Amino acid sequence: MTDVMPRKLPHLHREKTRHGTITWYVRIGHGPRVRLRAAPNSPEFMEQYRAAISGDAPSPASVKPSDDPRTLTWLVDQWRKSSDWGSKANATRRQRENLLHHVLEKSGRVPFRAVRKEHIVEGRERRQATPFAANNFIKTMRALFRWAVEAKFLDEDPTEGVTFIKTKTDGFLAWTVDDVERFRARWPLGTRERLALELLLNTGLRRGDAVRLGRQHVREGVATLRAEKTGVELFIPILPALAEALKHGPTGDLTFICGANGRPMVKESFGTWFKNACKAAKVAGSSHGLRKLAATMVADRGGSEHELQALFGWQTGDQSAVYTRNANKRRLAIKAAMRLASGG
Repeated sequence: MTDVMPRKLPHLHREKTRHGTITWYVRIGHGPRVRLRAAPNSPEFMEQYRAAISGDAPSPASVKPSDDPRTLTWLVDQWRKSSDWGSKANATRRQRENLLHHVLEKSGRVPFRAVRKEHIVEGRERRQATPFAANNFIKTMRALFRWAVEAKFLDEDPTEGVTFIKTKTDGFLAWTVDDVERFRARWPLGTRERLALELLLNTGLRRGDAVRLGRQHVREGVATLRAEKTGVELFIPILPALAEALKHGPTGDLTFICGANGRPMVKESFGTWFKNACKAAKVAGSSHGLRKLAATMVADRGGSEHELQALFGWQTGDQSAVYTRNANKRRLAIKAAMRLASGG
């Protein structure tokens, strides 16, 4: 759109987006902004201006699909057809589909150009009782609208500047070494529960990858598997504790972890089953908590960020840095305490 200022008109405002695009809109007092999309100084521009001033311009809430077929549902459909969507891991797409289903159920008929930052904030606030769900909402909406800007459907990303809700916990409860020993005491070698524990603890796999791992993935003592969530190729040595558990079984034909019938389990049913096994052992944890313990143990024993990334399949150093920082703090605290003791 041209940068040339139309002849001075009341309540007409000019704005330059962060992408360098010049936009024009009408705003009377503290009322809503009405975007003018025609070329400045054109007859269509003046027609849109007069409609906005007189209040004849439709508000976002009043626009029906028949007025503008490009609704939020339409935009999501285009996203699903894009390479951006196709490049995401199956687990990521499933998570986003679940969230988008609820969003479109409520707001699918809204024109996507009517979505503003305040609407994203409202969506976050409605989910504030469940911070992780609220933050997943922001992540999904941000991915959608950033793609829409890149695809030239929008000039601006309405999620820009929307912050995440700060959480008081770092997610799943991490296991302790005592938890592991309590679980082992309740579930001896030769049980499905014990095999699941040893596999999770000694590989650091997410449950979605753990339930897929089988003998066909192992060559010369190292398992190779592509992570379900990130698509990263993982290399997992079969450690002695896991090898011993596999020797005692029981295992399935296609996967090490199996149901009572010997067949593979899906991650959701596995998660519920393993949670019940934890309760029986009086352990307040989950399968993901074992992954956190495994990462903590590697870091405490001097593992580097790159080593953690390679084993756990993290694509950036953000997550691995959390564990190495905590391990370094622990080592420094012990060293400082020893200095204190030697001077006492």
